[in-house]
Amino acid sequence: MPSDSQVVVTGATGLVAKYTIAEFLRRGHNVRGTLRNMGKADGVRAAVTRLGADASKLSFAVADLTSDAGWDDAIAGADAVVHTASPFPISQPDDPDDVILPALDGTLRVLRSATKAAVTRVVLTSSTVAIFYPSGVSAGHIYSEQDYSDETRPDLTPYVKSKTIAEKAAWDFVESTPGAPELVAINPSFVQGPAVDADLSTSHELYRIMAKGTYPAAPSISFPVTDVRDVAAAHAEAAVRPGVGGSRYLVGEGRLSLYELGRIMARELPDIASKVPKFELPDFAVRIAAIFDRKLRTVLPELGEKKDYTNAKVKAELGLTLRNADDAVVAAVRSLRDLRLI
Repeated sequence: MPSDSQVVVTGATGLVAKYTIAEFLRRGHNVRGTLRNMGKADGVRAAVTRLGADASKLSFAVADLTSDAGWDDAIAGADAVVHTASPFPISQPDDPDDVILPALDGTLRVLRSATKAAVTRVVLTSSTVAIFYPSGVSAGHIYSEQDYSDETRPDLTPYVKSKTIAEKAAWDFVESTPGAPELVAINPSFVQGPAVDADLSTSHELYRIMAKGTYPAAPSISFPVTDVRDVAAAHAEAAVRPGVGGSRYLVGEGRLSLYELGRIMARELPDIASKVPKFELPDFAVRIAAIFDRKLRTVLPELGEKKDYTNAKVKAELGLTLRNADDAVVAAVRSLRDLRLI
């Protein structure tokens, strides 16, 4: 795409979206962000300005994942669309459709409007949770972009199902719809890196919970980590690089446990060291506690899982050098202290 092309980024208030908008603006593109209400526009402008981007080429349109209204106008004239908007609750809902339907229906609304507008390429923000939960894999399996989670598994949370169902539906749409845009899926792992304002992501909200001393012990789970700055760069490269249409990209570097996240917080912010988790809970205790604590239900699919994965494809095809997990977490913790949120 020419540097002054029009890019639409959905869900503009999200952490990944703000960094992605700033990335495109720094590259000279015009960006239109979608919002559920225009009252959030000034906050997004301020955030991308703090990230070193010129917000004069940023505009906004109102569109909601749960309604057809506004999407055709929001996407009209776009050369590329980056669809980041998707619900990510810190507590799992009683009704899975509260998460699944907005993710699925919103993705299809974006793709239908992008097809009408003759958009060349749509970049979908998926997740490694759409990769890491297939059925029937053997011990020692190395996960990659070839893997798809099995959304029919009864042990998966609504969030995991929502990301898997939405991504699969997106691939089905572009394969079956004449004139559909090219699709690229970005599958980030646990997103860390610096917070940009007080409108925190679910990932960053975890540190505020830890800093309050809410959980003296942590579930024994670990996961790949990625820095939001690398996630934004992956989205931008996926939108503009020739030859990558039809691809998925797993974005992650290293692995950390919840307990290790707490140790990093204690190391970087000694004044709250007494509040972070002191030990790891056995899995059976986590399952019992999750009956009463909805936040813990989010981690249940990770119990007993230590997944090996490869990030070779995103490095080779999108040309990225990923920040390591420890640095990404340190940046997150330090940013929250700088913002006086912990």
